[in-house]
Amino acid sequence: MQRVTNSPVFNIGLLTFGAAIYSIGVKDIVMAKGLMSGGVSGVALLLFYLTGVLGPGVYYFLLNLPLMVLGWVTLSRRFILYTVYGMGILSLFMQLMPERALIADPLLAAVFGGAVMGAGSGIMLRTLGSAGGTDILAIWLNQKYNLRIGQFNFFFNLAIFAAGLAFYEPTLVLYSIILSYTNSKVMDYFLALFNQRKMVFIISDKADDIAKDIIHTLKRGATFLHGAGAYTGKSKRVILTITNTVQIKRLEELVFSHDPNAFFVVE
Repeated sequence: MQRVTNSPVFNIGLLTFGAAIYSIGVKDIVMAKGLMSGGVSGVALLLFYLTGVLGPGVYYFLLNLPLMVLGWVTLSRRFILYTVYGMGILSLFMQLMPERALIADPLLAAVFGGAVMGAGSGIMLRTLGSAGGTDILAIWLNQKYNLRIGQFNFFFNLAIFAAGLAFYEPTLVLYSIILSYTNSKVMDYFLALFNQRKMVFIISDKADDIAKDIIHTLKRGATFLHGAGAYTGKSKRVILTITNTVQIKRLEELVFSHDPNAFFVVE
């Protein structure tokens, strides 16, 4: 299973599937009612509504280009390569999928549109990449200035909806806030649905190397617990670390790249 989930075919397939679901939410529900979302996709939709040219997929692609460059310089190269694919396929789907009005009521459109988009985002985040967007900038700001990712996303979305108030009816902006809230909650649910693990115990003969990578690569803390094998009596150091649902996949890969026979306990 570890080999399957780390394979390029699995990750590219999951990125493509998640991008398709996200784009259905945008093109078949959200755009038909003139609603916005948070993040870079929200900026892309706002620009498309204001100009009426190019299309949301083109704007999403162009807005992500400088973020990809930033990620290439500051983050994992493999993560960025998967993210470039995820961003590209999402832009393509958002541009080429036909626009349909599946839901007439704007409140229902906000709720179900946010749910569908959140499901797509959650699926894409369960890969070794992402769909791009503000997460890359948020991670960079967190590493450089210790700005919390949640704080950045909150103020970024606040700026988007404030700009929407300058051009749109307040009612549509309020519906869009409901959409963005539903999006984030469903995305968290899908991340937890795939993987609810948070606390991790790692038993390995290469504990020092693994702990060093957890600290310096994943930017997470780690604690050594001293134990001994009940059968062999051999002393061992057990790594205890706490991680979030987004990073758990990277932690798995980091551990097994050092020691394929490591004992990996998660709760």
